[in-house]
Amino acid sequence: MTSEKYNLTIKEAVQYFNIGEKNLRKLVANNPTADYILMVGNKILIKRKLFEQFIDGTGSI
Repeated sequence: MTSEKYNLTIKEAVQYFNIGEKNLRKLVANNPTADYILMVGNKILIKRKLFEQFIDGTGSI
């Protein structure tokens, strides 16, 4: 289940957070050193709990 996973792929994060894929990829590209991003080779993973905290503190994406 996605809500129990620690890291989410971009596609899983899009569904879980209800954010468009283009917006999420742009957010990752503009903040490559953000704490909520985990790079595994070329694969981008989103750290779910840290991204939740980021969204809670953000007014818009």
